[in-house]
Amino acid sequence: MKKLSLLILVASLASACTWVKVSDEAEEVVVGKEGNVRGCEKLSDTNVSVANSIGPVHRNSEKVATELLNMGKNEATRLGGDTIVPKTKPDDGRQTFSIYRCQK
Repeated sequence: MKKLSLLILVASLASACTWVKVSDEAEEVVVGKEGNVRGCEKLSDTNVSVANSIGPVHRNSEKVATELLNMGKNEATRLGGDTIVPKTKPDDGRQTFSIYRCQK
């Protein structure tokens, strides 16, 4: 019983944490919409994923969405992009973003 209580406590605490941080370079990455990137160069699409649950405990959906966005921004800087556009909504800890370079 103590092990189960401890597991639930740890999972509850972990579900509230945001583990994926935005790199310093990615702080400047803009989250846009399709209409905002018409004059931009599309560099790539990226699929990102994070843990949606820890054992039987589901993580907070806002925290998961924030981590996915952070990963998308980090990936944009790795590829030389400055703008990301969500192609899909977060689903089961996964999301797809298009990466663009809009500033020359």
